[in-house]
Amino acid sequence: MNILVINCGSSSLKYQLINADTEEVLAKGLCERIGIDGGMHTYQPKGADKIKTQTDMPDHTKAVQLVLDALTDKNSGVIADLSEIDAVGHRIVHGGEKFSGSVLIDDEVLAAIEECNDLAPLHNPANLIGVNSCRKLMPNVPMVAVFDTAFHQTMPEKAYLYGIPYDYYRKYKVRRYGFHGTSHEYVANRTAEFLGKDIKDMKIIVCHLGNGASVSAVNGGKCVDTSMGLTPLEGLIMGTRSGDLDPAILEFIAGKENLSIREMLNVLNKKSGVLGLSDGVSSDFRDLGEAADSGNTRAKVALETYAYHVAKYIGSYVAAMNGVDAITFTAGVGENNISARAMIGEYLTYLGTRIDPARNNIRGEETIISEDGSKVTLLVIPTDEEMSIARQTVALCK
Repeated sequence: MNILVINCGSSSLKYQLINADTEEVLAKGLCERIGIDGGMHTYQPKGADKIKTQTDMPDHTKAVQLVLDALTDKNSGVIADLSEIDAVGHRIVHGGEKFSGSVLIDDEVLAAIEECNDLAPLHNPANLIGVNSCRKLMPNVPMVAVFDTAFHQTMPEKAYLYGIPYDYYRKYKVRRYGFHGTSHEYVANRTAEFLGKDIKDMKIIVCHLGNGASVSAVNGGKCVDTSMGLTPLEGLIMGTRSGDLDPAILEFIAGKENLSIREMLNVLNKKSGVLGLSDGVSSDFRDLGEAADSGNTRAKVALETYAYHVAKYIGSYVAAMNGVDAITFTAGVGENNISARAMIGEYLTYLGTRIDPARNNIRGEETIISEDGSKVTLLVIPTDEEMSIARQTVALCK
């Protein structure tokens, strides 16, 4: 089976065509600036260079058509025609409590996803546009929705409820949902496979550390807690997001700066995190590392604060599961930032584990980075959300 994986944003569309039998990525690409002048389509067939084409994409339907044209192109395409696409897997950010797993898309499912739009107003509407565009151009191809929130639906009430009047949960479903679920699920399962163990017998902490970042506690293959909440703003300090803070800060700063709640949330989402902590140096951890090495105190403190907060979450999840067998780093920072992993590792010696500097000197490789004899295994496992979506799509379409 060939599975087309679609990850649709408000003005972008990422995709991969995956041969599900061999799990080979046949082609991948990115459509940028959809609905904006200066659109760009980057397409890369397996084993070939990237092909960049500047072309206007007034809407997502046009972008999807460009993707399909590229995949079937006589010179650079990887399939003869659209009949070779057996199913499409769509990343959907928020499924609320309605979806605890992936589902085949029909009109009823689409309506249910739309009901979750107010929980993810920046993401779900864009995801739905991608689904509708694909359905229009490929009306007879099965479509599957894979939700960022689904893996976290196994959390117990004590983990997902907030300390606010229960009526807000009853009426509006205000609770912790968590995100990056496809990544956490993939990496937790791959951690167990890599170590040659049954995930049902393991307690795993997954650290998805990128510009957006989250930590999850996975006990016996089930998520029992995660750091992001009703929205992706809660939890760790991130590239531009504040993460956890005293809610009264919003009223305090809004009053001092004469900001509305919407403007204040924009500050917390787009101007905070390590970007804000570093006094505007960068939200990119590579830039921050270079600045810190050059003596920039604000960049240094931003990185130290980031590592400290990751370590605190790890510690809280060790307590939540009453132990841990493996801690796995993944995503852009987790897979590639050697110094960030080392800084976090310094806080974990109480677990009877230490990072081996030589083993840690890698980027983007599956490997154990803890010393021999460590009671808790520390690993790096590159995430593959697209493969996770493809696998879940196959499971529903076979």
